[in-house]
Amino acid sequence: MAISLAKGGNVSLTKTAAEAGTGALTSLTVGLGWDARTTTGTEFDLDASAIGVNASDKVFSDGHFIFFNNLKSPEDAIVLSGDNRTGEGEGDDESIVITLGSVPADITKIVIPVSIYDAVNRAQNFGQVRNAYIRVADQTGTELVRYDLSEDYSTETVVIFGEVYRNGAEWKFRAVGQGHNDLAGLARDYGVNV
Repeated sequence: MAISLAKGGNVSLTKTAAEAGTGALTSLTVGLGWDARTTTGTEFDLDASAIGVNASDKVFSDGHFIFFNNLKSPEDAIVLSGDNRTGEGEGDDESIVITLGSVPADITKIVIPVSIYDAVNRAQNFGQVRNAYIRVADQTGTELVRYDLSEDYSTETVVIFGEVYRNGAEWKFRAVGQGHNDLAGLARDYGVNV
């Protein structure tokens, strides 16, 4: 059974996979889901992203900012599934596959933000999104951890759902739930040339 985390909580993915008996951890699927609240306005389009950062908390290279216009990192270690423009249906709306052995050694953390496309022009924010979650599964599809976001982000248009990070020889996950107002600004904070 998957571990359910609260905001700020973290867990060793390496140990959790070992305890689940699914073998050595080789890859992760980070699943992200949400539902837009019923509105009379424009459809919502939420977009998952990933930013591979180094020990200085800066992007490893501009190619390690993975989003709808750059679906994979240069070495194919981090791959975004594509863009689900509606969030409708059951299960994950978008996912990111991380091949752990291919992640460059200088990448210490992979930050997972989700943004609302064209949010300012559409007058949309995460306060209008419900049932948002992030979950991490191992290479067998076994869910290791889940974080259900429960805060009311009434003005934020971007939320860092979580991060996968190295801790010595282990891979860990932290539930972040931190709101921001601009994906390009967030990317620039991590040193991405946008």
